[in-house]
Amino acid sequence: MSFSLWLSLLTACLVISLTPGAGAINTMSNALARGWRRSLWGIIGQQLAIVIHVIIVAAGVGVLVARSPVLFTTIRYVGAAYLVYLGLRMIFSTPRQADPDAPVAVVPHVTNRAMLLRGLWVNLLNPKAIVFFLAFIPQFVRLDEPQLPQYLVLTATTVVVDVLVMWFFFAAAARPFGRFASTARGQRVLNGVFGALFVAVAALLLVIH
Repeated sequence: MSFSLWLSLLTACLVISLTPGAGAINTMSNALARGWRRSLWGIIGQQLAIVIHVIIVAAGVGVLVARSPVLFTTIRYVGAAYLVYLGLRMIFSTPRQADPDAPVAVVPHVTNRAMLLRGLWVNLLNPKAIVFFLAFIPQFVRLDEPQLPQYLVLTATTVVVDVLVMWFFFAAAARPFGRFASTARGQRVLNGVFGALFVAVAALLLVIH
């Protein structure tokens, strides 16, 4: 991959990562729930999903999903249902008093593994990501050059950019809300807001084709 093509890839990745979506909402939610440092676990889960999407597209399965209305629709509804589940769980969760000097917990009892898995499923159960990568990847892969190095560079660039944007932009953006979320009322408000955002993303996933 030439340097100029890589710069184009880098720019595209930045724009994509900075576009708010389910991953950004999940990251901000985790940052409020368990603090900026531990929100990285959810981000790692989201990156695993990205890697899986790239592998699927590279293997040609993305073509099958894009051309199969039944398969695409099934995955789309499963993904939307999972986001609605996360949203309703947050909306109806019970606030708890938090130590102002400790990391704020908006959703109690969330382990690192749970955050990682939730991040994985939030990104993985989005069939539009497969279709997006199906359209995105060919722009930066040259068929007359070795494929593996190109896919490695593309995947590494996408993942590194997304981690930096998610952790240092979206997760950091949630930090000012920490004191507000230390109260039961604040937790209820933030749970409602983020829960509603998850449900809204699910609705968009079903409406936008």
